This record gives sequence, structure tokens and C-alpha cells, in this order.
Amino acid sequence: MADVARISPKEAKQHLSAEPGALLVCAYDDPEKFRQNHLEGSIPLDEFESRADSLDKDRELIFYCA
Repeated sequence: MADVARISPKEAKQHLSAEPGALLVCAYDDPEKFRQNHLEGSIPLDEFESRADSLDKDRELIFYCA
């Protein structure tokens, strides 16, 4: 199992603006919490789970919860 790195908000912003940009996933499974706490460009956890098999395996993922 790989280690999971914690990064700062500043580092996350850099990773998101790099090419190819990281995928930002809001780790709330409750739609209301996602609506209240999501960051621009993020996808909800349930969408990530439904698309996981089709995502580029080399693309960086950033999970967060507010």
C-alpha cells in the first residue's frame, strides 16, 4: 500500500493548475455537505466512485473535506 501524502492548500492549488491537473474530490458522501463545502472544480465522492474505473490511472487525485 502506498503512503498518502498530505499537502498544503497552496501545494494543492499548484497541483490543480499543473498539466495534467489533479482531480479534486470532495470526500463528503452527503450531497448537502458537498453543496455547502465544495471547492470550485471539485467532484463529489459518489461521482468519483462511479467514474473510478474510467479515470486516467496516472492522474493525481486530491481528496479533501472542509
